[in-house]
Amino acid sequence: MLPLGAAERVDAPADVDWVLARIVRPAPARTPFLELRGSALLKAPLRITGEYRRPDGDTLVREVQAPYRETTTIAGGEIVIEREGRGPRRFSMSRAPELAGLQSGFGALLGGDRLELERHYRVTVDGSRRQWTLHLVPRDAAVAARLSDVRLRGRGAELRCIESRPVGGDPQRTLLAGAVVDAQDIDDGAALRALCDGAPAPGTDAAAR
Repeated sequence: MLPLGAAERVDAPADVDWVLARIVRPAPARTPFLELRGSALLKAPLRITGEYRRPDGDTLVREVQAPYRETTTIAGGEIVIEREGRGPRRFSMSRAPELAGLQSGFGALLGGDRLELERHYRVTVDGSRRQWTLHLVPRDAAVAARLSDVRLRGRGAELRCIESRPVGGDPQRTLLAGAVVDAQDIDDGAALRALCDGAPAPGTDAAAR
């Protein structure tokens, strides 16, 4: 059991500054991801695994390792997509404002820059320091036309899941860090969604979290 004082601290309400201070990861940084893509044709979500990399403060790399290999690099106002067996595709971020918002938002999150984050999103937090949700609502009209909001869920200092909710589409969930490990032996779509929502992995003691 946690000492009384420690228990009171982890159950205290989370706020934006507290969350940002815990999930800051100065460049260079990297983290594994497991993206879940649902489809009416699939019994379970398609699992896309790979790694996010931030080699410097102005570059975001998304490397897919399975079930195919693809690298997306966002830097210098340009997006480069390289897929195994194909030539690279390049285009300006002005053609994909939602990706520009992703880069700026992700960079501000990992850099702990609240002012930069709030330039692009309205930011609120729900929950306690034990388990919290950071809500991001796009300010830019072009981004908001495609993206309703982003919900980042975590436990303590660990960001565990990013849920993007496109306008008129199904939520896209990306598990990160320890949640990727917890999902390794889970194939059930509902269980994977619950893991993103903060449920403990099967076989773990929720009270110990």
